[in-house]
Parts: sequence; structure tokens; C-alpha cells
Amino acid sequence: MSRPGHGVAMRIALIGTGRIGAFHAGVLARHPEVGQLVVADADAARAAEVAALTGATATATVAEALAGADAVVIASATAAHAGLIAAAARAGLPAFCEKPVALDVPGTLEALGAVEAAGTELQLGFMRRFDAGYRNARELVRSGRLGRLHTVRAVTSDPAPPPAAYLPLSGGLYRDCLVHDFDIVRWVTGREVTEVYAMGSDAGPAMFRAAGDIDTAAVVLTLDDGTLATATAARCNGAGYDVRLELAGEYDQFAVGLDDRTPLTSAEPHGPGRPDKPWTGFLERFAPAYEAELDAFVRLVRGEAANPCDGRDALHALRIAEACEVSRRERRVVPLAEIPGAAGREG
Repeated sequence: MSRPGHGVAMRIALIGTGRIGAFHAGVLARHPEVGQLVVADADAARAAEVAALTGATATATVAEALAGADAVVIASATAAHAGLIAAAARAGLPAFCEKPVALDVPGTLEALGAVEAAGTELQLGFMRRFDAGYRNARELVRSGRLGRLHTVRAVTSDPAPPPAAYLPLSGGLYRDCLVHDFDIVRWVTGREVTEVYAMGSDAGPAMFRAAGDIDTAAVVLTLDDGTLATATAARCNGAGYDVRLELAGEYDQFAVGLDDRTPLTSAEPHGPGRPDKPWTGFLERFAPAYEAELDAFVRLVRGEAANPCDGRDALHALRIAEACEVSRRERRVVPLAEIPGAAGREG
């Protein structure tokens, strides 16, 4: 895989110009190392609109976008991820892809095999790894400041459900939403999940039942050193966008995502009240992290930094989500050893 020379402005191909793709286009267009941004989308009008707003060039096809590119950023619909990853690998291009690689383990393994065979790089978009709070939490755990870590609590709550048409394509609440929590628990603690017990409820809007999905979930994760972790997710949290991670150890405990915009109101007489400006969504809450992960990708393409989140990390998180689906369906504890695709610890 050839790399652009130092000081040479890069040509980046961005595939997909929906909500997150448009955000990435703005970040890449402003990046000092990116000299040309080329965008493509199945919706040509949408690609043209994003190009006009960012100064990028819109192309009619993915092949045109990849031609002459130094790297590719994939922000398309989930179903297209694996094929685009393979296309980038065949073209010898390093790729950044929003999670997931694919909605199932076989598809993920096939795409990762294409990357491995081509000898290219694949960085996955788990943006929480680039958030200041989560990075601080990782250092706190590794420093021994908490002593023995015994309990981890992860919370992800969306202020409103996604569009009904999105649900059948999302892969479900565990794969689409909680997969971020599964990844960050691994990354912050440095431990692997050995078994899960998952429950879910579809008692909210009828569109979840129609899609065979759930709107609320709770998962108990056992880590390989005996630490217990819980992860909850909700699609209907009217107070705002709430993403937190609590770490409790023998000496101390810390929380990520606890600030003056956390949509959490105390019931205590003298506790904090409702925030004036609660977080409204993931793009607002994690905007600096999204910028940081794309900057890390640029440095990876230049050969100036190691891959901070590769395809195997995505596979690990997906396997946990798959185990949760089995657990919910069969109402039992599921060891991760039952889920295919096991590999050594990453990160």
C-alpha cells in the first residue's frame, strides 16, 4: 500500500453523504492535509448538495470517486459497507468506515479477509475512543487509581426513535446502538467479555414491534477478570441524549458523560436540576471526537500513526451484540465462545 509523501495534499474519496457523511465531508474539507475531497452517493442530488456546501467534487459513481484517491471514507448505508470495504482493498486504498463492517459475523469476516489479503488498512468509526472523557477513563483504569475495578455501568439513551424505515436496516438495538458500549467497555477496561445475559422490551412505539426490534435493552456482561458490567439502551429518552460510563473500583469511582448538559435531574431537594441545554444528539455530543478520529485516519494514511481501531475491534463488538441477540431470544446466559469469529484481544 503506497502512502502519500509528507507535505503532499491528499485526495480523499467520501462514499455516502447522509447525515454522518455530510458531517464528515465538512471535517475533511477543513482538514489541512486534504487537498481534494471527492464525494459520491446513490442519491446524486444529495451528493451534489454536500459538494456545493463543502467545496468538494461530486462524482456519478464509486469507481470515479476511488480513481486517483489516496484513501476512502465510507459513510454509506450499512448494507453497502462490506462491499465498499472490499472495493477499497482491491484498489489498494486505506479505508475508514462507520460501524459496522457488516450486520453479521460471516459478512464481517469476509470483508476483513479482503483487507488482509490486500495488505491495506481499515479503521472503524467507534468515535467514543476519541472522546476526552473516555480517554481519561481509560488512563484512570490503567493507572490503578480506582484499585480493583469491580463494576462498570454503560448508558446510551436517544432522545427520540429513528425513522421507522431505518429500523429493519439497522440490525437491531444491540448491533446498532449498544455495539458502541460494548466496544468502549473493552477499550476502557482492557478486558474481554466472556458471557452475556440480555433482555429487551418492545413496549414503546408500534414500529419497533413491526420491525422485530426492541426500543429498550439491558445487558449484563461478565469480563474475563470477573468485573461485572451493565449496559442499557433506550430509544425514547425525552429528557435528551444521554451517554455515560460509570467505573467503580475499590478506591474510587468516576463517570464519563456527567456534565452540565447531561439530561439527568436529581430528585434530591438540593440536587442539580434539569440542564438548561441538554445534549440533543450524537453529532452534537461527539463532534470533537468525530473530528479527532478522522484526523487519526489521515495520520494513519500518511504512515505517521498506528491504526487506533481496526476491523478486529469491530468484530469483537459485533460478536458481543450477536451473543445478546441469542440471549434475548433464548432467555439464557450466552458464553462468547458460542459465537463464531473469536480472535485474540485487540487494543
